[in-house]
Amino acid sequence: MEMQQIRYFLAVCDCGNFTHAAQLTYVSQPSLTQAIKKLEDELGGELFVRHRSGCQLTALGQLIEPKLRRIFKDTQATKADAIRFTRLNVIPLRIGLMHTIGAQRLSPFFARYQQDYPQIEMELLVDSEPSLLQQLEAGKLDLVISAPTQLLGQAYQSTPIYSERYVVAFSPEHRFNQLEHIDLKDIQVEPYLDRLNCELREKLKLVCQDRDINLYASYRSNSEEWIMDMVRAGIGVALMPEYTLNNHADDIHYRYLTDPAITRQIYAIHVATATQKKELQAMIAGLSCGL
Repeated sequence: MEMQQIRYFLAVCDCGNFTHAAQLTYVSQPSLTQAIKKLEDELGGELFVRHRSGCQLTALGQLIEPKLRRIFKDTQATKADAIRFTRLNVIPLRIGLMHTIGAQRLSPFFARYQQDYPQIEMELLVDSEPSLLQQLEAGKLDLVISAPTQLLGQAYQSTPIYSERYVVAFSPEHRFNQLEHIDLKDIQVEPYLDRLNCELREKLKLVCQDRDINLYASYRSNSEEWIMDMVRAGIGVALMPEYTLNNHADDIHYRYLTDPAITRQIYAIHVATATQKKELQAMIAGLSCGL
């Protein structure tokens, strides 16, 4: 089985048509068809059934498609890593960022860091905290920047970076513009936009229960951008980390939540037993000195 055969096979899967797949991969259709036929001979069965509008996967094709796609993706990633390591001695640092981490707080630090370490090439991956920690443990990330709500155990070392308060976000036309202070009682009479990625959702629920406050979630979303767009449109109000909103100050207004005041701590997390690159050690030291 050759990587070229896998590439042609996946192109046909994505295009649903041999002609379009040949165009996508810059090869003649007879050459693509021949490569698919050789792959079918090797695997012992047909992978596609052709019809007038194109083609579709057979049962065998459906079985192997996710496996071949994973092989192709891993091969491409390996090639990319090899190129980065051999090109001008560039050192890659792979950093995972939790969805809700605001870029504006960290971007100036990264800019200063790359001035001091011009040989560094940074990769920033935004994902959920559980997924990032799995990749960190598997060695696919060098560092995770997140806001864990509980201790992560001895496998990880967590360095505090900064803390940030939660704010109430609302549109410029909202009545909250007339208030200097906003608490949970003020919010419960407003349509509430529930951020599904918020790591403090459970803590907030407990606080509301203790105070007999009901925040009715008119809308829910796991996308910070969707939440901010709905705030901007005046659909409702949201509780968000303050640095998520700094870049939207003109069209989204906010006040700090005062009763209760809620904060979160941001950490730089790495695997405790890993041998660190000196460049990573310098980054962690810089982050720990404050931003």
